[in-house]
Amino acid sequence: MVTRCCLLDFSYQRDPSAAVITLRHHAVAQWREEGRVAVWLRVPILQSRFAAVAASQGFAFHHAEQGSSTLTLWLGEGPSRLPGYATHQLGVAGAVLDESTGKVLVVQDRNRTLNAWKFPGGLSNPGEDIGDTAVREVFEETGIKSEFKSILSIRQQHKHPGAFGKSDMYIICRLEPSSFSISFCQQECLRCEWMDLDELARTKHATPITSNVAKLLLYGYREGFDKIDITMREFPAVYTGLFYKLYHRELPESYRNIT
Repeated sequence: MVTRCCLLDFSYQRDPSAAVITLRHHAVAQWREEGRVAVWLRVPILQSRFAAVAASQGFAFHHAEQGSSTLTLWLGEGPSRLPGYATHQLGVAGAVLDESTGKVLVVQDRNRTLNAWKFPGGLSNPGEDIGDTAVREVFEETGIKSEFKSILSIRQQHKHPGAFGKSDMYIICRLEPSSFSISFCQQECLRCEWMDLDELARTKHATPITSNVAKLLLYGYREGFDKIDITMREFPAVYTGLFYKLYHRELPESYRNIT
């Protein structure tokens, strides 16, 4: 981890033009004298013209958000050791299974050339837990309320066209419904229905990942979900006041209590 860094934020500069003059003539040399190995420069979108000045001093773009861009300058020896940014996007889908009927909730996207059956889902928001994304996306697309139970599968794909050529993680969760009357979003979905899980596992009119997960879900439905579920436990993080979620197959109680 690089610790000898400094941050220059044009958002808090009373006179950004003066800050640019300092950057152009004095700042880089001063940072080197101070032993800095890296500099982060945040430029608000309305002051984007100053990015060109920074580039002339060796800065390069690191990432951009809605209101600003961030540039970096590596002053240390050898290649930059600064961490990269946003190499993955996270998609989450919910396989909502009604255990009383053996039916699972499926949709067909309206804006797809191939109208294949799939589980409802979408992209996770920053700071949003996986299970919360699945529950939210299912409700937004279908009107069905549900509860997160487990993770069923994880797909990894690189150079994904829908992720701006970056890598894509796609997680399918098992959800339990708490409502059953469908009111689907007609802007996103062409069709939505409760389908027999056995039928979904056999149909040729489903996406490949949906077919495979349907077979996995069918196995769990018949033989016990403990054979397929990846469940979640929450623990306090090493950072004060923060927590993390750990996903894994359920351990027998005798192993959970080992100290």
